[in-house]
Amino acid sequence: MKNEFYHRLQINPIIAAIKDSNQLENAIKSPCEVIFILKSDIFNIKSYIERVRNSGKLSYVHVDLIDGFSRDALALQYIHDNIKPDGIITTKTTLVKASKNINMFVIQRLFMLDHLSLETGISSIEDMHPNAVEILPGIMPKITKKIVGETKVPIITGGLIMDKEDVMQSLKAGATAISTSCEEVWYM
Repeated sequence: MKNEFYHRLQINPIIAAIKDSNQLENAIKSPCEVIFILKSDIFNIKSYIERVRNSGKLSYVHVDLIDGFSRDALALQYIHDNIKPDGIITTKTTLVKASKNINMFVIQRLFMLDHLSLETGISSIEDMHPNAVEILPGIMPKITKKIVGETKVPIITGGLIMDKEDVMQSLKAGATAISTSCEEVWYM
């Protein structure tokens, strides 16, 4: 599944990030090949994943933000075995490690707030070896370039991406892809 993720991003480096069922329908209709499900709950997550799968797109679920599940390895195992997304997104290093133990594709999400979070984030990437990393906010090409230069992991930028200039700056800085909930950007 790792190669399929990267192949789809070569087709279209814009990832649709959704927060509700209306956005899900719009993302499925969009040219985006990959969909990040950022908000969901124990009752709707399986149907979201199935709808994405039936559309022929890939789904990655932010497991930290699924209401009704605990944020631990047991919940992750249940998600892997029963809900079957193409992969997960998490900020929790324990879940990055647990996902790797069950051979599940994992995107580690990092918030770049200051110099300390940058250094801690780079260290975490080197220790955890996620399949990809999403950095937020995504409008910092200088920081994107630094992380790309210091790690061997594909970088996704997300958060506050609002227009073509933001997309181009991220790609120019070395990002593999851009995730955004801004539906206009899905069509760039």
